[in-house]
Amino acid sequence: MKNDKSICKPKIFEDVFNEHSENLRNYMFYKCGDIDLAEDLVQESFVRLWNNCAKVAMSKAKSFLFTVASNLFLNDISHKKVVREHQKKEVKKYTYETPEFLLEEKEFMVKLQNAIDELSEKQREVFLLNRIDKKTYTEIAEMLGISVKAVEKRISAALKNLREKIEVL
Repeated sequence: MKNDKSICKPKIFEDVFNEHSENLRNYMFYKCGDIDLAEDLVQESFVRLWNNCAKVAMSKAKSFLFTVASNLFLNDISHKKVVREHQKKEVKKYTYETPEFLLEEKEFMVKLQNAIDELSEKQREVFLLNRIDKKTYTEIAEMLGISVKAVEKRISAALKNLREKIEVL
């Protein structure tokens, strides 16, 4: 896409949506831990982009969307406490593992999820972007507007915190 195209044109706007909506949704999900809220924030961000399409240059659309979504999230957490939802795995009907092993595995997964929940927002978002969404450090740095070194430090701190929390438990 060239910078001289107007986001106010429906086809151009649709192209911007198709290009950025999934990454923005994942990014917001990692920040808030609630897929429904993440999707709402993405939708509201695109509504605001449409309402301001004449003011936003094509080259700034991605930055605008991520900034608006982050600000909307900050507004949301100032009004309520964000609670992470846990997805439950389907229990296997037949297994060759001992009940003790299954119990230990379940307990470990609970400990791991709790340890991830206790990470700072910055550590949690880079950790999940890297480990779940398989983003490279460079991609994460670009997405968050920080240096690759900052991403490395956050991942390192997150791993250190996770090791400490899981060993203590």
